[in-house]
Amino acid sequence: MVSRSGRLHALVLMGFLLIYIIPLGFRPLIIPDETRYAEIPREMIATGDWIVPHLNGLRYFEKPVMGYWLDALAMLAFGENPFAARFPSAMAAGLAALMVWLLIRRSAGNPNSGVMAALIFLTTFEVAGIGVFNVLDSMLAMFITMAMATFYWASQAPPGTRKEKGLLALFGMFCGMAFMTKGFLAFAVPVVTIVPYMLWSGRWKDLFRMAAIPIAAALLVSLPWAVAIHAREPDFWNYFFWEEHVRRFLAEDAQHQAPFWTYLLAFPVAALPWSPMLPAALVGLDRSQRRSTLFRYALCWFVFPLLFFSAARGKLITYILPCFPPFAILLTLGLASYFEKPHRKLFQAGEVLLAGLFTVLLVGLVVIQATDIGGLAPNKTWWKTLWLAAILIVLVGALITSLVKKQLLDKVLLIGLGTAFLLAAAQLSLPDKIIDHKSPGALLLRNASRVQPDTQLVSLSHIVKAACWYYKRDNIFVTQSGELAYGLSYPEARRRVLGLKQLRALMNAHKGKVVLVGTYEKYQLWKVHLPPPIYEDHTGPGGFVFAQY
Repeated sequence: MVSRSGRLHALVLMGFLLIYIIPLGFRPLIIPDETRYAEIPREMIATGDWIVPHLNGLRYFEKPVMGYWLDALAMLAFGENPFAARFPSAMAAGLAALMVWLLIRRSAGNPNSGVMAALIFLTTFEVAGIGVFNVLDSMLAMFITMAMATFYWASQAPPGTRKEKGLLALFGMFCGMAFMTKGFLAFAVPVVTIVPYMLWSGRWKDLFRMAAIPIAAALLVSLPWAVAIHAREPDFWNYFFWEEHVRRFLAEDAQHQAPFWTYLLAFPVAALPWSPMLPAALVGLDRSQRRSTLFRYALCWFVFPLLFFSAARGKLITYILPCFPPFAILLTLGLASYFEKPHRKLFQAGEVLLAGLFTVLLVGLVVIQATDIGGLAPNKTWWKTLWLAAILIVLVGALITSLVKKQLLDKVLLIGLGTAFLLAAAQLSLPDKIIDHKSPGALLLRNASRVQPDTQLVSLSHIVKAACWYYKRDNIFVTQSGELAYGLSYPEARRRVLGLKQLRALMNAHKGKVVLVGTYEKYQLWKVHLPPPIYEDHTGPGGFVFAQY
């Protein structure tokens, strides 16, 4: 017979498969991020150049290569498709959950704490939302989580032993891999966590003693590629450091600027469905818990990176993903202690709040679909809305059932698995409006027969990455530089940017063999200055256009 522990682990594994693996290939790629991070690895495979990242055949220096390598390996294994493009991100979330489980399973008094922490982590809205999306943040968070876990274990090992040295070497290797995924941020999160933790623990002298091995290991991992790309592209590190780090985080004109308190307001939403349980967890953290090394480490890991990201001028909700592993640990520690006390009204209040929230969401979804208030109906037909509504009913039912359960584990399983069904259903019922406005794949594929090897492709907007991916091309002309500006600044690439005069000349030189792709609105601005197309297809206002000239 399978033990209770085995069944619990099987349920968490089922939740992981339900959210992160099964739905991956059922959704079209979304622009601009998913097509960007699919196309760069595709071009690596096509050209055999695994050192210098290219997008549309142009130098693209915004990120290092580790994430691209992982995506490319997935494509070699599963083919060039949405499942493969998202697979590394999904597996990264699973491996991060595994590290959370390993960190807490021996440190908490509750023997099921590891399972609960992993399930909480996997079913948190931000973790799941990013983990099933083809971006680099999930892979970065995985390597940082591995680094943070191995340093914690090293800090608990006897000083100077082989165990400590081995764990410090792993810590450095994971930091190096995180650096090769998204740059110097990989070192910022460990530093702003570990320094306060070691000072709090009265071990500041160990900071100097323990530094040499991780630094050497990080260099061992990252230096070969760092030297190789410098030899091939001497400007890479200059651009990558100043543009992608200093300006993005500190400059007055930094991208995605937002106030300091942005993350403090956004976190409770990003941490659903578990944020309403925070008051109960805080009450549960008694003196013995607060003195534990894991609590202190997780608290530093959560608070100081969150403050660091808040201090940066540029903010995206994805940046704080590394804060969610310690959030799951802290919540689990607090709740485990809270349920040892007789009064549990705070947790029940959280359950009621969640049930009310999802009930309002359910009613709102049905009303908006039925009335199309303000043109906000998400779907053209009812089936997606009804499917999602049915899953919301299941989740509300799970929350109501959770109210009458006495054991923390039963409550966490009900809330977590109910949320897992919702997160899976949301992927399978992506609103039609999002597909029409954010995914040009269907339009591009149904017109693929019109794109021959000698067709001159021109992108009027940011869908160039999607056109590259679906048509397997890396030589598309553009009418605006956008994020390709750096690659287009090289003399040999400047001819790839077309103004109206150059576009007309291209049409005259290749009559019947010029295809324009772009957003519907952008196309309307250009169309009045161009000859009549010989063919046109579009997905309507707010969508995309394919036009042949």
